[in-house]
Amino acid sequence: MTRPQPTWRSLLFVPVTSERFLSKAHTRGADAIILDLEDSILPAHKAEARAALPAAVPRVAQGGADVVVRINRPLDLAVADIAASVMPGVAALMLPKVMGPEHVRLLAELVTDREAALGMPIGHTRFLALIESPAALPHLFAIAAEPRMAGMSVGGEDMATELGAIPSADSMYVFAMQGLAAARTAGILPMGSMGQLANIDDLDSYRAGLKRGKALGFTTASCIHPAHVPIINEEYGASAAELDRARRLLAAFDAAAADGAGAVAFEGSMIDLPVVIRARRLLERAASWA
Repeated sequence: MTRPQPTWRSLLFVPVTSERFLSKAHTRGADAIILDLEDSILPAHKAEARAALPAAVPRVAQGGADVVVRINRPLDLAVADIAASVMPGVAALMLPKVMGPEHVRLLAELVTDREAALGMPIGHTRFLALIESPAALPHLFAIAAEPRMAGMSVGGEDMATELGAIPSADSMYVFAMQGLAAARTAGILPMGSMGQLANIDDLDSYRAGLKRGKALGFTTASCIHPAHVPIINEEYGASAAELDRARRLLAAFDAAAADGAGAVAFEGSMIDLPVVIRARRLLERAASWA
């Protein structure tokens, strides 16, 4: 896979059969829209949801957002979901309850066959893995390294339930950080937040969780409420002041390097290569948000 990785900050879930949510999805400012075939769709309506995808994809993408489809975990549903979801306008599939690399490879075979049948470039459809079971934890690095993988999230309600825990930043911290390390090693998006998410109306708490998540190394978060999108974009993005400082920092470092120095004083701090790498990464990511 040689395609560049996405630089998404925010991904907004939208039930594919809900006209009320579909009609405004493209106005919310999310980097990607997740059309959901899983939890928000009752079993009796799965076929209806799949049938709604061809019309829904261009509607939610009209504002420039990429489109992701969350499929179902049971294999009989996943096969039908993949047949309906793989199309040129869908950038990625979100895979719930991933168990290991063999699980990912099985789904990848189905996606490859569908891409070939449609005459699409093989590898067009990326994967976002949701790790929601303790049994999958030993396989995090192998899952993250699968060729179609673009991002991974570890934790959530299902993980907490299997652990007998209450879902919180504390109960998920160790596992989320393991996932972050695996994602960074593979060069994919580390997805997540470290907040208390039970009360979706508590925007201050939500923002605090994102601030903590960013400080730990997370870059991307999904959400179910449109009010969360601008907060994610602010906290997992960069302000004009931060971008300006990064540019000035690089200019100062480059000038010092031209004189043979490996570190330089910049606005009261010593700047060396790791700081420079972070500044360059920030500017590279930000270029796609303009």
